[in-house]
Amino acid sequence: MALKNMDGKELLFRMALFVVCTLIFLVIAYPLYFIVIASFSDSTLVATGKVLLFPKGLSLFGYKEIFQDSRIWTGYRNTVFYTLFGTLVNMVFTMPAAYVLSRREFKARRVIMFLFVVTMFFNGGLIPTYLLMKDLHITNTVWVFIVPFCVNVFYLIIARTFFESSLPPELYEAAMMDGCSHFKYFVKVALPLSKAMISVIALYYLVGHWNDFFTALVYIRDNNLQPLQIVLRDILLSNQAFQNGAGTGGAAGGYAQRYADQIKYGVIIVSSLPILVLYPFLQKYFEKGVMIGSVKG
Repeated sequence: MALKNMDGKELLFRMALFVVCTLIFLVIAYPLYFIVIASFSDSTLVATGKVLLFPKGLSLFGYKEIFQDSRIWTGYRNTVFYTLFGTLVNMVFTMPAAYVLSRREFKARRVIMFLFVVTMFFNGGLIPTYLLMKDLHITNTVWVFIVPFCVNVFYLIIARTFFESSLPPELYEAAMMDGCSHFKYFVKVALPLSKAMISVIALYYLVGHWNDFFTALVYIRDNNLQPLQIVLRDILLSNQAFQNGAGTGGAAGGYAQRYADQIKYGVIIVSSLPILVLYPFLQKYFEKGVMIGSVKG
């Protein structure tokens, strides 16, 4: 019925729009799809361009080499802990701070917000930061992943804007007449009405912790505390050294090239798969959670 009511120009426009959107989707999705099929394919066929749409010469060589390294499981354990505990700490600090800074009756909110924003543009640099972490005695401990990054100012601004623009003042006035304090209103009213925004910011924090390798690279020396990203980086580096040492000729060189390509694609999948699996379950909150807090009315 809808197609019958369209004139020729409208139908042509919709068809062109569908084609353009499909092409954009393929351009974005194909590289990820190619990495997946390449990680299961014979690397010789991948290197010669024979693997385009479907895996060929199925092989789990790369995954076997990755998971034979016992450090993988230690890295996974550490990363899961840093991600979950770090995200929990982030939310515990960010949400109350955002709520307080959104209250108009809090007179110092503009000054404090200004101090927060300044940190987005100016920082002490790597060496002073390292010296500070060392003086706080949190280098080479799990706390270096948690304490220095407990609040991201950008996410704080998003949450504050949401509380300020999406929760009507009348809601607090009604709760206050029923005897609600600010703390009780925050816990029982503001947070339940902000589930979409909380889900989005929690996902942002979670992805940041999961992908963080620079912190461990600078502050961690104990192998038992290394996150997954550093373990995978070490595997790639050792694999690259093996490839270069084997040369490019003869059976050893061919084996080394195969080893290198299989490891390369497998590492990408191993490091990205948990987040890719989680993302679809939270995707529905993105537009609702972020856009509501960005526009009044």
